[in-house]
Amino acid sequence: MTLIKSISGIRGTIGGEPGDALTPIDIVKFTAAYAATLPQRKPQPNGERYKIVVGKDARMSGDMVEQLVVGTLSGCGIDVVKCGFASTPTTEMAVLFAQADGGIILTASHNPKQWNALKLLNDKGEFLTAAEGQAVLDVAAREDFRFAEVDRLGSVEEEDFTDRHLDAVLALPAVDVQAVKDAGFTVVVDAVNSVGGIIMPRLLKRLGVKCIGLNCNPTGDFAHNPEPLPANLKDLCETVVREKADLGVSVDPDVDRLAFICENGEPFVEEYTLVSVADYLCSLAEQEGKPIATVSNLSSTRALRDVTEAHGGTYYASAVGEVNVTTLMHKVGALIGGEGNGGVIYPALHAGRDAMVGVALFLSNLAHKKLTVSELKKTYPQYYIAKNKIQLSDTALIDRILTELKRIYAAENINDIDGVKISFETRKEWVHLRKSNTEPIIRIYSEASTMEKAEALGNEVIAVADKIINA
Repeated sequence: MTLIKSISGIRGTIGGEPGDALTPIDIVKFTAAYAATLPQRKPQPNGERYKIVVGKDARMSGDMVEQLVVGTLSGCGIDVVKCGFASTPTTEMAVLFAQADGGIILTASHNPKQWNALKLLNDKGEFLTAAEGQAVLDVAAREDFRFAEVDRLGSVEEEDFTDRHLDAVLALPAVDVQAVKDAGFTVVVDAVNSVGGIIMPRLLKRLGVKCIGLNCNPTGDFAHNPEPLPANLKDLCETVVREKADLGVSVDPDVDRLAFICENGEPFVEEYTLVSVADYLCSLAEQEGKPIATVSNLSSTRALRDVTEAHGGTYYASAVGEVNVTTLMHKVGALIGGEGNGGVIYPALHAGRDAMVGVALFLSNLAHKKLTVSELKKTYPQYYIAKNKIQLSDTALIDRILTELKRIYAAENINDIDGVKISFETRKEWVHLRKSNTEPIIRIYSEASTMEKAEALGNEVIAVADKIINA
């Protein structure tokens, strides 16, 4: 059994002993700690007392976790708005719609069905900062919280915000609803039997798109490994070809990430989800003479930088993690940002990864360019990312390896805000090394113009690291 406590939330497997898994006792403790730290984040509530939004994906443990979270918040004297089945971006936007003081999303994202998690939001519907998340962990460790007396218990109400979320997506000027309707697209959606099966077909219907559903029954019994990677999407690829669809769409259980499948059944590649949407938005901004800035994390493809600069814009790289991406986006006033895992963040809507806005913008781009999805992919700079790791017996070696690599490759472009990223600018290649938060390993991502070159670069750095270890 596993329980992972981090600044971004509490994640674990269901069942087992308290402290070793996400048990009812742990759920209550961390929910109470989140409630106890509310006044630190927001000294005054929006209303007479604090209000928190709670949404969940469709995984099997959702009802149990929801009852504990809602009951604990009420027991802390906090009013609760239950969203029921809701995507992560829907719950984030519900914080704003309900004028709430925060939110808790019950989802373990792409993790298998035995997992669940509490993802913690501030009053802007964004994830807590590192300092705010640490404060929650500290209070939970001390069990430093008090509960309300009987006449001060919080109220509980229910509201479905799905259509309000879709209204906001379709109202965006960059979403060309008429162009998408006129294109007459057919799309296959694989929602892995979670909440994507509720919201994504509803979005496509409003866009005039014929939707063929695959695993769209929100039972939480995931039909396959729920991470939207090519190896897990064979049925989707085959269905797209068989149905002669224009594209396939895969979303993870909480619908904040998405991957596309081309009309020929080949992956569009998850890294290029953000690239394609950014290219479309940058072209609109360039036509209107508006400033262009984009953001992704250090482990994401260089293609976003190339596309941004081609439109006269500036690209910025953040540390890995959604909160780091959104923080930098706010700082530089980014037009678009996200992560290479299929996460699109469009601040004109809200500052969180959102598969619905990603699909709406992608289809608008496709309708305007009148290309097939495979033809569209060929218009972008082509890069390939290799993923490797170094397993270590002594965690003390990690910092030594990273420090030495910076010295050895000092002539190249070095970024050390999150591990060490070495960019070989003349070759348009890079390698990024990060230590794991949960294991004694260094993760190594490398990118080049071919997979062979990307693998070779990763292996080169691993060989150098081996020499450092054995020195």
